[in-house]
Amino acid sequence: MAVAAVVALFWAQGRVPNAVGEGADVLLRHLSLLFVPAGVGVLQHLPLVRAEGLVIVVTVVASTLLTMAVTTLVFLLRVKHVEEGQS
Repeated sequence: MAVAAVVALFWAQGRVPNAVGEGADVLLRHLSLLFVPAGVGVLQHLPLVRAEGLVIVVTVVASTLLTMAVTTLVFLLRVKHVEEGQS
């Protein structure tokens, strides 16, 4: 919610403050460094990833779908709760 509020504030102002833009540029320039540890881990355990790749993919997809379903359910319950005037 906080990120959405900041984005809305920047949108309403019609600009991003220089300090925020500069900080974002630094992060974006070095974003690839965040993926190095994961890549090294995959390469170190490549035989295991090859052997269990299907299980890993199925688990990631299933957990993503479950997370989306639970999030949707919570959202719908909250909307119903607010519409009934019980905010």
